[in-house]
Amino acid sequence: ATVILAAVLSGVSSGPREGAGGPAYLIQGLDDLPIDKIGSIVVGTGENAVKLQRMGKNFVVANKDNYPADTKTINELISKCADIKTTGAPHTTDPANHADLEVTEEKARSVVKFFTPDPNSSFLTGVAVGKSTETAQGTYIRLLPTDKVYITLESPWMRDRAIDYIDQELITAKQEDVNSITVTLKSGGYTLKQDQDKAIVLENVPPGKKLKTSEAKSVLTALTDLRFEDVKKSVGGLVFDDQYVCRLNDSLVYTLGVAKKDDKTYVVCKADFTGERPSKVSKGESEEELKKKEALLLAYDKAQEFTAGHTPWIYEIADWKAKNLTKALADLLEDE
Repeated sequence: ATVILAAVLSGVSSGPREGAGGPAYLIQGLDDLPIDKIGSIVVGTGENAVKLQRMGKNFVVANKDNYPADTKTINELISKCADIKTTGAPHTTDPANHADLEVTEEKARSVVKFFTPDPNSSFLTGVAVGKSTETAQGTYIRLLPTDKVYITLESPWMRDRAIDYIDQELITAKQEDVNSITVTLKSGGYTLKQDQDKAIVLENVPPGKKLKTSEAKSVLTALTDLRFEDVKKSVGGLVFDDQYVCRLNDSLVYTLGVAKKDDKTYVVCKADFTGERPSKVSKGESEEELKKKEALLLAYDKAQEFTAGHTPWIYEIADWKAKNLTKALADLLEDE
């Protein structure tokens, strides 16, 4: 009764209208359902199920210490479920056939469940995607929580990993925007800069040595597209004693602490605005001056937002990316 009531109140029906001719949407009204009427979404079953929980206006990934979920990916998931069309009337309504059609929660290739935002978290609706039909021209799909199994011509593919619902892009800093890079390691440190012609130079080059341009570029561009593999709020035994600092031309500075454990590399990061924040716009300022002030204001806001969003988290990054963040000075030099 609770499920039926929730479905009625939310405008989501229990399946295609019986007797309707031709293809029909499996879940009537899901696409029109306001996002705030969905309290949580569960993808998959058992220990590996992904739980997406509403927190305020947005969703978080409960499996990842409530890390913010990517809104675009959440919307794509809802749209995929809303766009499922059946070929007609139910193929079967007998639960005894579910296992053979692989539409039980244990056998289904994909399971998605939607729950209401009320304290009881009532089951709203969902789907269990089964096997292909014997003619391979359709897929069996069950509308949860009913026993009705339909055939859909397209087999929806659902992301089934917790990390899939997170925006893994951490920092994007274009090479032309980089002013300098400072790497501080236990073995020593160095600073790379770009001159007016965008050539990479090393401060205090040792006598008889010269800079390997390709190696230096890999360090300077380490934040061009820095993505993470996993995220956690705490990892025991980490010591962030290596540091990578990237200074941009707009006075935005990214600072990353780097630690290693069990052949994995972790980073913590923050952003600072080191320039003078423009306070007002004066009459008669040129368009170029206004653009410079706008860039500084954007950099200031970005630093505040970045630090607030990333300070509590520890990110695991790929090994090849980590090498560029912690490359030793000796690896950048060769004999003249």
